[in-house]
Amino acid sequence: MAKIEHIPYYSNTLGRNINVEVTGHWGHPILMFPSSGGQFTQNTDFGLTGAVMQFVEAGRIKLYNVETLDMLSFYHDHMITEEKIHNYELYMQFLRNEMIPYIQGECNTHRVAVAGVSFGGFHAANTAFRFPDLVSHLIAMSAAFNIRNMAQLSDDMRIYYNCPDEFMQNEEAWKYNHMQIVLGTSDWDICRDKNLHMAGILNAKGIDHWYDEKKWTPHDWPLWKMMFPEYIDRFF
Repeated sequence: MAKIEHIPYYSNTLGRNINVEVTGHWGHPILMFPSSGGQFTQNTDFGLTGAVMQFVEAGRIKLYNVETLDMLSFYHDHMITEEKIHNYELYMQFLRNEMIPYIQGECNTHRVAVAGVSFGGFHAANTAFRFPDLVSHLIAMSAAFNIRNMAQLSDDMRIYYNCPDEFMQNEEAWKYNHMQIVLGTSDWDICRDKNLHMAGILNAKGIDHWYDEKKWTPHDWPLWKMMFPEYIDRFF
């Protein structure tokens, strides 16, 4: 059985512990995010970790499921936009300056993979597209790529830099030449149009990626548990 460990990682950037669930002993590291407001154990609780456990036990991948600040940023209904984006930007700096270097040191690798479903897919995509030199693979399942609907009536430029479907239109394609990218969705997925739009942006920029559209499965865990093992087997 693969080792599963819960670690309270103290972040100097955030001034608090961030919980991390580590699954496996060795293998290419995958930094994973829960869906909107989910606990750091959510991907395990809902079977996504189990769906790829054979690859963990074979030493092909090692999973790092990290806590988010969703409920202290975009999913806090009564927080002003400036505070939401401030808190989220601190979280992004935590990922870049603390969490990813921690994983790099543990796994002796320069680049990590990132993955997530739904709003976790947003976190994964935002991390990959903002910090491409640190990311080897992006696995975005039923992801969103824009947070303006949760930060309305604001012209804060920090929002632009956390909306991949906006800032990627002005990025240079060569930065992403090394990255394996999959945008997974389905014809019944509520995020299908968002993924088609993002795929169109990547196509226009000449950024290689895999747009994968499944059939007859809605935006939910059965879809993601079907996708994730396929992507892991292909990439790792």
